Amino acid sequence: MSSTPMMTKTIEQNKQVVRQFVEDYLNTGRIAEGAMFFDPKFVEHAAPPSYTSTFEGVNRFFTELRAAFPDFKYTIDDTIAEGDYVVQRTTGQGTMKGEFQGMKPTGKHAVWIEIHIVRLANGKIIEHWASVDQLGMLTQLGFVPAPGAH
Repeated sequence: MSSTPMMTKTIEQNKQVVRQFVEDYLNTGRIAEGAMFFDPKFVEHAAPPSYTSTFEGVNRFFTELRAAFPDFKYTIDDTIAEGDYVVQRTTGQGTMKGEFQGMKPTGKHAVWIEIHIVRLANGKIIEHWASVDQLGMLTQLGFVPAPGAH
């Protein structure tokens, strides 16, 4: 199926919305200011159990994450878009200097990979899914022994 110029423009705009939210808001810690990127009916499908699946839950999660990892940053490695969906492969990283979700600070730096799927409607983020290499992150931070370690 070939895309029309209008569809290509919308896909490029969707990619720009997601990129701008990550770079200008998540990476700077100004998450609450990024609320304008979200549809009021937004649903977070990757929310940990103690967070709501709304933008408020996302805001709380990243506020707490950045408090624990003050140098937290995403690098966008790849972006693929089709229709209303934008998929990003990102590298997350940060140094754990504060408590996070009951885990005491380790002072260790970790680097991990994430895959994000975002659906947009009318230029706003309406749904989000994620797959995060939490095992790799927790191993680097010292909470989980490395494979083969005794």
